Amino acid sequence: MKPVSVTFLGSGDAFGSGGRFQTCILVEADEHRFLVDCGASSLVAMKKRGVSPSTVEAILVTHLHGDHFGGIPFFLLDAQFSRRASPLAIAGPPGLEARTRAAMEVLFPKSSETPPRFPLRFVELAPEAAAQVGPLRVTPYPAVHFCGAPAYALRVEYDGRIIAYSGDTQWTEGLVEASAGADLFICEAYFFDKKVKFHLDYQTLAAHRQSLTSRRLVLTHMSDDMLARAAEAGIETACDGLVVEL
Repeated sequence: MKPVSVTFLGSGDAFGSGGRFQTCILVEADEHRFLVDCGASSLVAMKKRGVSPSTVEAILVTHLHGDHFGGIPFFLLDAQFSRRASPLAIAGPPGLEARTRAAMEVLFPKSSETPPRFPLRFVELAPEAAAQVGPLRVTPYPAVHFCGAPAYALRVEYDGRIIAYSGDTQWTEGLVEASAGADLFICEAYFFDKKVKFHLDYQTLAAHRQSLTSRRLVLTHMSDDMLARAAEAGIETACDGLVVEL
């Protein structure tokens, strides 16, 4: 197996806690590049790190909140103006295409009506049903998070490697299945011990730690509260620019 590289272009929450970009995780394997989530600040994060958007083949979306999919209108408009020619797949929950086009119209009126210069494909993922997105096998698991559409945790398989990501969710046993045997499990830890509906705190995660069988666990999407106490967790935490080699 060839190396797989995971870069946290954005590891923050919706509010820029700690001065971090919103969720945007770049995965590079062989000649393939894809994103897991694309928050509103993602295009800036990509260009700051010297990542050309034209090299990204797919964007996988956990749920339809702005800090997780709100960068897609900017990504698509940049692709038009830069005369992208290579195909792009965008995969996520039901309603993804409609919500993306609606966001485009709010931000850049008439932009969703302009035919793209490149092959663009939206893929709606069904819960617990594996889908092939280019070279990736993507399996979504239901998350507990309100966003006006289904929310998912994602399990992504490529060339024998598995990366799992919780998305935003309160604890659900689906996280155990989504991350089972994964090489890397990226998991939300929004607060340290405060219980907030639809989100996961570190202490709740720690209480279920023994049921998680991933080889590596990295915490992300941390609020100011969690960032201030991250050293107490004793679990690896993400920051913008962190690179994990698998």
